[in-house]
Amino acid sequence: MGKTYINGLGCISAQKTFEGVFLEEFDCNINENVLPVKTPVYKDYIPPVAIRRMAKGVKNGIVAANLAMKEAGVENLDAIITGTGMGCIEDSDKFLKALIDNNEEFLTPTSFIQSTHNTVGSQIALGIQCKAYNFTYVNAAVSFESALLDAKMQFDTDESSAILVGGIDEMSEYTSRLFKLSGFIKADDDAPYQVLDSKTKGAVYSEGATFFTLENKKTASTYAEIIDVDMVNTLTVEEVQNKMIEFLKLNNLDIKDIDAVVLGYNGDVEYDIYYKSVAESVLKNTTQIYYKHLSGEYNTASAFGLWVASKIIKTQGIPDILKINAIEKPEYKRILLYNQYKGLDHSFTLISKC
Repeated sequence: MGKTYINGLGCISAQKTFEGVFLEEFDCNINENVLPVKTPVYKDYIPPVAIRRMAKGVKNGIVAANLAMKEAGVENLDAIITGTGMGCIEDSDKFLKALIDNNEEFLTPTSFIQSTHNTVGSQIALGIQCKAYNFTYVNAAVSFESALLDAKMQFDTDESSAILVGGIDEMSEYTSRLFKLSGFIKADDDAPYQVLDSKTKGAVYSEGATFFTLENKKTASTYAEIIDVDMVNTLTVEEVQNKMIEFLKLNNLDIKDIDAVVLGYNGDVEYDIYYKSVAESVLKNTTQIYYKHLSGEYNTASAFGLWVASKIIKTQGIPDILKINAIEKPEYKRILLYNQYKGLDHSFTLISKC
């Protein structure tokens, strides 16, 4: 079995995650139900003539990928694997609106071409002239984990030595209105919006792009080793604990061997019970961390969670803004991540200090 090391990170989110070491500056916004993304200066990474034709998800993905590759010192990739739940929804909205407004006539194909889910992966490949394996997973809330598992399997079978993996999603004004109508996003009059101990349905949404340069060797820039990734479509609240224990047992570990757990609380009173059930039982003596009050919810927000976990292992510290409980450990060697969305698409990711 090969090794999978995280050697470079790049993150564009609702926080200034493209600057600094680890959340030295943050904005805990409790007054908006759709968090705006803090963007870098795109022209520093993308030719200005190309920027105007790109949706924000594509731009964010390219910048995050460049940051991850630069940090790892990698120029040649064996694969680019992306995960996205909604794809380039902004261009999809533009094309469908033009379809209606023009009575299905005289349509330009640009928005349609750029609305496909694999646009980000292909634009990254074009930018660095990478003709290797390029695949995009569209699998709802486990889209990123599907991409991560694909990469890990390639390392396990010694098929690759350097792979770029990322999760990208964007939010458009039209989609946010639909999500509010459906109750996915918290109501406009429910502010202030709390994640822990929320009493309302829905979540605070956002968008983002998080990329990881993975390699089969440890380097000076290594953050952590990815030990295992697992996904389950459906679990009851009562089954989560057993599944978590089973996942760790497959890796010859027990709950007591986990130094911290990163939980995907999003403030939805109907479904945060999945996290509370394990937090108040099997994980009650474990350091607990949350992050969606900073990143917002979106299909690949769990990639931001892995960014957080990787930073914790590298810096051996946890910013107070991420802490759920007051339990601290002298060293953070192993971190478990657990995420689900509306009771479906449960994912477990285990990383370790190396």
